[in-house]
Amino acid sequence: MAVTAISDIQVPEVYAPYILERTAALSELYQSGIVVRDPAFDALAAQGGTHVDMPFWQDLSGAREILSDSGSLTPAKLATSGDIARIHNDGRAWAWNILAKYASGADPAAALATYIADYWSRVTQTMLINSLTGIFAAPTMSGNLLAIHSESIAGQSAATKLTGSTFVDATAKLGDRGDRLTAVAMHSAVEASLRKLDLIDFLTDSEYKAQIRTFQGRRVIIDDNCPYRAGTTDGVVYTTYLFGPGAFGAGFAPLDTPVESGHGNEAFEYNRDPLASNSYVINRRRFILHPRGVKFNSASVAGASPTDAELALAANWTRVFEAKNVRIVAVTHNI
Repeated sequence: MAVTAISDIQVPEVYAPYILERTAALSELYQSGIVVRDPAFDALAAQGGTHVDMPFWQDLSGAREILSDSGSLTPAKLATSGDIARIHNDGRAWAWNILAKYASGADPAAALATYIADYWSRVTQTMLINSLTGIFAAPTMSGNLLAIHSESIAGQSAATKLTGSTFVDATAKLGDRGDRLTAVAMHSAVEASLRKLDLIDFLTDSEYKAQIRTFQGRRVIIDDNCPYRAGTTDGVVYTTYLFGPGAFGAGFAPLDTPVESGHGNEAFEYNRDPLASNSYVINRRRFILHPRGVKFNSASVAGASPTDAELALAANWTRVFEAKNVRIVAVTHNI
């Protein structure tokens, strides 16, 4: 078994909540408001089962009627529909040997929480991008997709590329709610192309520690997991995503039940093999990460929770909100 050796480590009672808070602090998804932790989702994640049903009343529609002294109004039905969020269960374990502290001259225990938080931040962002791949492969999301790309270099023009003009077209996919799109996730190659066009602005954060990229006033998140593929003839097709606040809801079950024959709880467990001088940390999560208004069908899930590959399948997603009430837009384009 491969182990990363460090010295003994204490596991405080607040370690698991601290990691969640630290993960949110490090994550651009939370900082930008794309993902919002919702206490209602916390409660739903703590329930049993593999998914949660979230019924809702559909918005009212139809033309007004004119009052008459010779007739009556025609009552309309109040329609319902349902959103479904999948509950995810995952975890990761790390191991170390006490001799590593003496061999390296440094104790990595103090940095372990930060490393774990960074790890979960990357994992969550990858899950979100894979979910978006599946969501926009679903036919029901066509109203939120702007496909301007060319499948060949010869067919590329300003109209097939992400520019200031075509970005406006993307925001218009939500009609009068396009101004609610406040963040954008893109591949680094797309961001570099926009920077060459002098379309990326840089703002200093409130603590004057970092530069925040913006594009037409929207916060930019650079993630090379954003999809790209070869054109059917040649060239490359990229996908860029626009988001409104709280496009994804998140919730975490506490997992605070103490573990048997060990130390800590179900969320954060610590144990030792004293004869081998090995120590182990296991971090588990039971949580919801759900795009509001797009239900998860579980059509193609083999295990207890969907894998990243299963999140990226069109068959697992169906839009249930009105298109402009789903706070996500995708653009397929060239650079």
